[in-house]
Amino acid sequence: MKEIRKIIGVYDNIDWSKEKVALASVVNVEESSYRRIGARMLVQSSGLWIGGISGGCLEGDALRRSQQAIFKGEASKVVYDTMDDDDKQIGVGLGCNGRIEVLFTPIDPTDKANEIEQLKTITAAESPSVMLKIIDAPNGSGLLGQGQLLLREEPLLPFCGIESSQLEQMIDEVAGRRKSKVYRVEAGGLEMKLLVEFIRPETRLIIVGDNYDVGAMLGVGKELGWESYLVGRAKKMTKEMFQLASKVVEYEEADTLPVNDYTAVLLMSHDYNWDKTVLPIFARKKPGYMGMLGPKKRYLKMRDDLTEINLDELPFLHSPTGLEIGAESPNEIALSIAAEVVAVLRRKPGGSLKFKEGTIHERE
Repeated sequence: MKEIRKIIGVYDNIDWSKEKVALASVVNVEESSYRRIGARMLVQSSGLWIGGISGGCLEGDALRRSQQAIFKGEASKVVYDTMDDDDKQIGVGLGCNGRIEVLFTPIDPTDKANEIEQLKTITAAESPSVMLKIIDAPNGSGLLGQGQLLLREEPLLPFCGIESSQLEQMIDEVAGRRKSKVYRVEAGGLEMKLLVEFIRPETRLIIVGDNYDVGAMLGVGKELGWESYLVGRAKKMTKEMFQLASKVVEYEEADTLPVNDYTAVLLMSHDYNWDKTVLPIFARKKPGYMGMLGPKKRYLKMRDDLTEINLDELPFLHSPTGLEIGAESPNEIALSIAAEVVAVLRRKPGGSLKFKEGTIHERE
């Protein structure tokens, strides 16, 4: 979501009397790739760009092809295949070793249904969103690049000739996997490839605590583009904490903060009684992740003291919080916690990639 926000920010400040833009999007990936489905890059006719579709090996060519899409006024797709040892192929020798499909779509700012305008509606979403996009279609059909963001409150309608019942099955599969997927479909006698893109909402970070180490955790959250809330005594907090947090509330107001499946709650007060008071409040809200700072014996004591709730039955509770990386300083501890949060919300084990069998990413 951080990249989407940056793209929207640039888009909203473009002088349309001087510039035109196109959006380059990763729409399919096979084998290894630095970026996955959903990576985006906004390119201006002047050559300025924001975002990215790779680790740097494809952006130069993507810039040129985006400008071609702007000039022609039509979408196009390019396949970057770096799986074979071909010196003429972009990306070879740079560690890509994958097949990446990128869609280049000119953006009309007067069209309030263009992709960027649609993405604006989900920057504050509480739940995942799904975007449908035609990424392969017969020449002359005019369907390539057609996209539609689905909003939960609106009924599911046919899309580019694909019946809503068929769309519903695909969307349910993608939502269950929490992963985007490309489908081959036939509609109106035309064979097409449809991307059903799963877009996670922005991660929300709720930190309970007001000591100096909170600043490091807020800083990591800021860098990752997380929406951060802080619970504690305002009089103990620094100016930096107020600047990094989206909202600050007192301990007694903890229950007012919004929680969803993509919320990480961190108990960092260093005060056993406050953690004991606040833990049940957030446990009832069932966040995607909850972590408690401190040694294992602290957790065991709290488990025995909290008679109204069984901590061992809370799958989202992690105590001690963080991955075991030997963290010592507040910044290292914050890094350890953030890594575990990402792993849990992405349903990954959080182990060393050195020992992972097969590819880093499963097939989309």
